[in-house]
Amino acid sequence: MPKLARVPGPRRDGGIGPIPRPPFDCVALLLQGGGSLGAYQGGVYQALAEADLHPDWVAGISIGAINAAIIAGNPPERRVERLRAFWDQVTGNPLGQWVDPWLGRPEQLSGIGDMAHGLLDQLSTFQAFVAGAPGFFKPRVPPPGLFPSGKPESTSFYDTAALATTLESLVDFDRINSKAMHFSVGAVNVRTGNFVYFDTDTHRIGPRHVMASGALPPGFPAIEIDGEYYWDGGLVSNTPLRWVVEFEPRRDTLAFQVDLWSARGEFPRDMTDVAVRQKEIQFSSRTRAATDRIKSTQRIRSNLARLLGDVPAELRDTAEGRVLTEFADLKVCNIVQLIYRSKHYEGNTKDCEFSRLSMADHWVAGYEDAVRALQHKEIFERPSTEEGFRAFDFQDEQSAEHDAARRQAEGRS
Repeated sequence: MPKLARVPGPRRDGGIGPIPRPPFDCVALLLQGGGSLGAYQGGVYQALAEADLHPDWVAGISIGAINAAIIAGNPPERRVERLRAFWDQVTGNPLGQWVDPWLGRPEQLSGIGDMAHGLLDQLSTFQAFVAGAPGFFKPRVPPPGLFPSGKPESTSFYDTAALATTLESLVDFDRINSKAMHFSVGAVNVRTGNFVYFDTDTHRIGPRHVMASGALPPGFPAIEIDGEYYWDGGLVSNTPLRWVVEFEPRRDTLAFQVDLWSARGEFPRDMTDVAVRQKEIQFSSRTRAATDRIKSTQRIRSNLARLLGDVPAELRDTAEGRVLTEFADLKVCNIVQLIYRSKHYEGNTKDCEFSRLSMADHWVAGYEDAVRALQHKEIFERPSTEEGFRAFDFQDEQSAEHDAARRQAEGRS
């Protein structure tokens, strides 16, 4: 593996100290798909690690599956380093290293104006389209249209073989399969259209399971596993929330859900904004709606469990009673939602933009959002059995701070 270059991170004195183990059976980390925006999840995990909050279960879709594999496949003291190694490897300077003496390294350009940042983003996106990302994917030469129909090369624009090598260098799959941490990644069966989870409870996990979760067509090829082909899980659902919350046997759970696409957004002002909002809505998986459904379901479960306690045993032992008893429980769940808030200069290809500068921005944003959330002590308090479920979303608070910072920057310009 190439020598690790330090990925810029936030000042440690702005972080948060160790936090006692919360009163939950399971601490879960849920990682959504979102391409190059996934560096945000690295920042979130850094904050959790500094708070000594190590997940018992990590689940991911697409780029979230890659981050999840790096976390689960390394000991706690190496996870942040390995995450940084991955993001350092797949990102770079769109202008090339030869401009560093004049412009400085990418992480030193964080103070450049929005117009210049947007231009560099476009150059980086173009570079990814024509050259790929090191250790991740590269363009097919010749292009897929020149391969015979039916060949794997004829069904995607990019080759992801390099990702297998990268995963093998950064992830200890024996550690994942030891089940020290519960691990799940989601994908879609190309032939049946069914959503599938590759889970350490049911599968022996390898690089191909992770690659399958991130095989987004038509860019990336389907991945064959046991005679079936799989595409990116985000085609059906871009978050593993329901899989973790409804997994049997159910447990009291504190879940950190890290989303890279915001369901909320402003009304578009031009066609670029339209494309951005379309992608955000498409891949956000309607997080808040899903959370509301789970909240409603959990209230039904808990109320039913208490009601069944007053039902005579002979009624509970009927076929109908057994069905209701199986559904009812008194488990509780807190969900902390951390959602990346796009910069206004980021366009509809922001998830394909692999510049070191943007990666560093995304990482820091994830770290700062997670530190802010961890300062809310209420997220660690177990909800009452009657309540059963609580969701925490600090995006409005984050938005106010982002808007204030933006106005301050505009005032200086």
